[in-house]
Amino acid sequence: MARYGGTFHERLRQSFNASGLAYNPPAEVVPNTMRALRLTELARAHALHPQVHDRLMRAYWEEGRDIGDPAELLTLAVEVGLDHDEAAEVIAGDAFRERVLSSTAQAHSIGVTGVPAFLLDRRLLVLGAQPRAVFEHALEQLAGNPPPNEEHRKADTGAADDYRPG
Repeated sequence: MARYGGTFHERLRQSFNASGLAYNPPAEVVPNTMRALRLTELARAHALHPQVHDRLMRAYWEEGRDIGDPAELLTLAVEVGLDHDEAAEVIAGDAFRERVLSSTAQAHSIGVTGVPAFLLDRRLLVLGAQPRAVFEHALEQLAGNPPPNEEHRKADTGAADDYRPG
């Protein structure tokens, strides 16, 4: 996608491949995910949140499906076990909108500015798709064992300022 620069997708593809993950988002589609987020709240109410979330992620990242499209969402919701009529009503309406907006506001209040974002132990926020080393260092920091060489961490990850103590 042009809006992210020429090498953005290739770098992500390489990173995904290095982790054994598929990277195949739909070309030129940045979906509006409000419907999908509302649908996952319906799934949460039926104890199906992990299944719906994982299915939506696979559909977008591996299968290149537009998870902003109402028809796609309905197909995926029913596939995972949500009731067709209830899912269709949520997708077409505004159910769970306030819950999603409230959750988004809470995330913004702690410094989340995009996805992915990881709040570790309710104390440390890691922003962005970071290399494993950033998470290892964050976990060391939480355990009270700062990385032995701070400059080495900065050089290794290029992300010295990408996580914030909470």
